[in-house]
Amino acid sequence: MITVSELTLSFGGQVLFKDADLKFTAGNCYGIIGANGAGKSTFLRILTGEIEPTKGEVVIDKGVRMSVLRQDHFAFDEYNVLDTVIMGNKRLYDIMQEKDALYAKEDFSEEDGDRAGELESEFAELNGWEAESDASKLIQGLGLPEELLYSQMSSLSGNEKVKVLLAQALFGNPDVILLDEPTNHLDIDAIRWLEDFLSEYFGTVLVVSHDRHFLNNVCTHIVDIDYTKIKMYVGNYEFWYESSQLMQRMIKQQNKKAEEKIKELQEFINRFSANKSKSRQATSRRKLLDKLTVEEMPASSRKYPYIGFEMDREPGKEILRAEGITKIVDGEKLLNNVSFTLARTDKVAFIGESEQAITALFEILAEQDEDYEGTIKWGSTTSRSYFPKDNSAFFNGCDMTIVDWIRQYSTGEVTDTFLRGFLGKMLFSGDEIYKKVDVLSGGEKVRCMFSRMMLFGSNVLLLDRPTNHLDLESITAVNNGLRDFKGVVIFASHDHEIMQTVANKIIEITPDGCICREGTYEEYLDYRRERGMKSFVE
Repeated sequence: MITVSELTLSFGGQVLFKDADLKFTAGNCYGIIGANGAGKSTFLRILTGEIEPTKGEVVIDKGVRMSVLRQDHFAFDEYNVLDTVIMGNKRLYDIMQEKDALYAKEDFSEEDGDRAGELESEFAELNGWEAESDASKLIQGLGLPEELLYSQMSSLSGNEKVKVLLAQALFGNPDVILLDEPTNHLDIDAIRWLEDFLSEYFGTVLVVSHDRHFLNNVCTHIVDIDYTKIKMYVGNYEFWYESSQLMQRMIKQQNKKAEEKIKELQEFINRFSANKSKSRQATSRRKLLDKLTVEEMPASSRKYPYIGFEMDREPGKEILRAEGITKIVDGEKLLNNVSFTLARTDKVAFIGESEQAITALFEILAEQDEDYEGTIKWGSTTSRSYFPKDNSAFFNGCDMTIVDWIRQYSTGEVTDTFLRGFLGKMLFSGDEIYKKVDVLSGGEKVRCMFSRMMLFGSNVLLLDRPTNHLDLESITAVNNGLRDFKGVVIFASHDHEIMQTVANKIIEITPDGCICREGTYEEYLDYRRERGMKSFVE
């Protein structure tokens, strides 16, 4: 168990969180959520002892072994993969090193023999004889070949290193596992394997992630860092979000009878409790929800931007016909004879192993690139808005304020009052609208780009990785806006939940062209698995 008491942390006079009291127990997985800069990663670093709190304490039960997902991908370059994974249990690795040094001695003494016996005993207790096979199971589960165990870390690609460091964090059955964005750069099969591993894990898991699908599948609790407070709630992210929105509505309707509110909330709890489960974590979560009272429901003060799109006119039957699109960059064929057609009801997710190829296709569809072979023909009734993966051209060197920047994309005469209200819904309030756009954060620039798109009234939206740099609240708002839009959506995203809830058609860009199938993202993944197709980074 980990007990956090009166935990307070201040940086330069700014309070990140204050007087937090929490308990983390075995058998549960805790998702740490909060706006960008709220202190999620910092909170994990306090638990590891890397950062001292301003006030309060963290008490970890005696004998508890904690494992952490390392973020420095070059820290183990001098070691091979097997040693790097086993270092997840530092005591076991130290014993192995000392044993090897003793047995290598030419003048092996009686004292050395006694010490070797002590080490062998502890080595067996720590399952040292199974260490190599356990390490092999972990890296194979994450999609790496067994022979990679004996490769030097310095020879691995970035994605391979990510998987090895994750295997290191999971190795040796630690009592507590701390994971900061563990799904970054993982392929789909590796994410699914990790979900299954954590769902059946006996220990305590704390995870920071922007991946809502992952949080929904593994978490029994959500720990919300919100306006200097840290509060813990039962349930996964979906339950936390839906119940917090419900509570917000109830708070605004104080004139209704308390009994009616309680009945509605209890029905909501029961609905989530009845959800089917595939794992021990989900079963545990359901038992917790069964015991949940209305008073324990979240009433978050978290703010969500408003992202919604209205069409100036309905699109006709013909939307887009792409034929034989081929694109070569530096001698490499990024796109090879890509052909497809889109209809007025389509919401299409583009996927594939090469992000560069997908971005090249978006630039062609947005008519930003004319250096390609093949043809594209947009329907005469279509009007299009494009969200590029790289938005730097819109902001770098621009001396405009936010309000002046957005004004240039407004059609007709608009008042400052309208623009101020519009930007307020995008969480730019007060004097923030006078900030210069070239100094905005990545997330603020993305919100500006969405504001720009919302003003166009287009009936076709093209979006290349629109959730990059966004926090969970903004990602949720984007998800809702694209799901509710009545026009055509053409997009690529790393967010599993957006892919699943928005798309009704999947087009995978392959080296030989493309695969186009109707249906949801999960249905397409099942189609690929049935055919043993290679996984790709989500």
